[in-house]
Amino acid sequence: MSRLIVTLLLLPTMCLGGETGQDSTTSAVALDVPHYVIERAATKVTIDGVLDGAEPWQTATAIDSFQFPWWTTGAREGTTARLLWDEKYLYVAFVATDAYISAYLTERDAPVSRDDAVEVFFACDPADVSIYFNFEFNALGTILDRSPRDSRSSEWNGEGVQVGIAIDGTLNDSTDTDRGWTTEIAIPFADLAPFAPNLPPHDGDHWRLNLYRIGGEVNSQFSLWSDTRTQRPQYHKPDRFGLVEFSTNLAGSSLTSP
Repeated sequence: MSRLIVTLLLLPTMCLGGETGQDSTTSAVALDVPHYVIERAATKVTIDGVLDGAEPWQTATAIDSFQFPWWTTGAREGTTARLLWDEKYLYVAFVATDAYISAYLTERDAPVSRDDAVEVFFACDPADVSIYFNFEFNALGTILDRSPRDSRSSEWNGEGVQVGIAIDGTLNDSTDTDRGWTTEIAIPFADLAPFAPNLPPHDGDHWRLNLYRIGGEVNSQFSLWSDTRTQRPQYHKPDRFGLVEFSTNLAGSSLTSP
């Protein structure tokens, strides 16, 4: 099978900074949501969908505990995610096992969840999780994004969002068996102003965040990191987002410490 790499790059914008501190209500987050520490990238992250040995992803902690609360039939196809950050970007990588990869939508803000897609939702201020962003990407690299601006209007598009896709298989061909696809994402902190207390985040800052996988023409997937506890698939549940903490420790540094 062939490997297809699709890379979409939009020019980044100037990073903006906030001056207010995090709210202490973070400590009241329910203990039954998952927690994750986002460490700093030790080296440059190249957004091309290829997570090779030269990339800092190898030392980032893996999230391999995606849940399937709405599963009925078919194979539960695994997803692994990792997160990093630096002064300008939040980075997210997904590695999705997928025997039948499908994606057709190419227009910005098309309903990409109809295709094989991965998604990251987050609230930058845990004191008000109703103010959240969502970024969604299909296996072609098509972006759907929403912000708290103008009642989550589709008119808003994040500037400088980068996505790289690598497909290990044959896209939109259900006659053979694929291996999976990888998504590498960079979200500029500048896009998040003024809805974050600190940009870039400070050491110890907390956000609420969830990671999702959805769609597919064959064996549709509905999996997620933090269970939304809804009867039917529902990803817009910020009160059930997991808790992430930003750390200035370089990813992997704890593994090399004496």
